[in-house]
Amino acid sequence: MPIYEYRCESCGFQKDHLQKMSDAPLTVCPSCGAESYVKQISAAGFQLKGSGWYATDFKSGAKKSDAPAKADKPAPCGADCACHAH
Repeated sequence: MPIYEYRCESCGFQKDHLQKMSDAPLTVCPSCGAESYVKQISAAGFQLKGSGWYATDFKSGAKKSDAPAKADKPAPCGADCACHAH
């Protein structure tokens, strides 16, 4: 649900309200009771940050490998087992 910013034209009271898009606009100021509570036009407070779907799936540039990088540490078996035989 979107958050709408309202301001009373009578007393100047401002408050954000969480409403459904289908809800009727509020008109009565909760502070002074006047019927001059008006929905304001404001910028959306939405940002994509971090390593999410955009950075990993749609951003141009080098593609990331699906395989995890191998660490430079020795195998616990010392690489002398059948699984490391070449």
